[in-house]
Amino acid sequence: MKPEAIERRRKFSWPAAFAFAALLLAALVAFIFVRIETWPSRTARGTADELERVGRDLRDAFMEIAHLQPRITVNDRVYVERTTASVELALLSRQIEVEHEFQHTWAGSTKRVKLHGTFAVKAGFDLQKDVAVDFRADEIAVRLPHAMILGVEQKSIEVLTFENGFWNRISAEDIESELAKLPELAREKAVQSGLPAEAERALQEQLTNRLHANRPIHIVFTGSQPKG
Repeated sequence: MKPEAIERRRKFSWPAAFAFAALLLAALVAFIFVRIETWPSRTARGTADELERVGRDLRDAFMEIAHLQPRITVNDRVYVERTTASVELALLSRQIEVEHEFQHTWAGSTKRVKLHGTFAVKAGFDLQKDVAVDFRADEIAVRLPHAMILGVEQKSIEVLTFENGFWNRISAEDIESELAKLPELAREKAVQSGLPAEAERALQEQLTNRLHANRPIHIVFTGSQPKG
């Protein structure tokens, strides 16, 4: 190539290259400016989509687990209303056996009764209060009441001891009073064995597997814990 041609190419190519680079830089600056300007709206739209998804997943999860729909609030705003007046979610049932002995002595005469009871005890959640979802910067908190004993169903009663005193006799009121104590003993034993805590772990696992979000899901149990 002749020297004149090379010199002519240099004269025309460098200004064009600088102009193209300046154009690219201007386009990049404009793109960054637009992204910064629209960031709040895009963030809000993304959060709203995530909020909608978590609320829908939570509603569907309760429908799948127990065919019920509690009142769900998202950031203190009602997302879905409760569908039934009584909303109890029973997750676990355990057979509990208890024994109770009654002994009374009067004027040297002793009466004695010993009973054995078998009960089916159910643990779960009373969802009369709202299931609340709170969106936080680093997580999503789902707040539920602590699990509790929802029901104690008698399965069988066995009389192990029935001893009358010579003049201190066992009355119908004695039997009725002692039988009434057995369900409460079964309830207390179920709490002490950790049945409500097991129900909380079971629900936490099921909800975590069903909820989909772009940030961690934290299940929070609120209110007073059941005591035996």
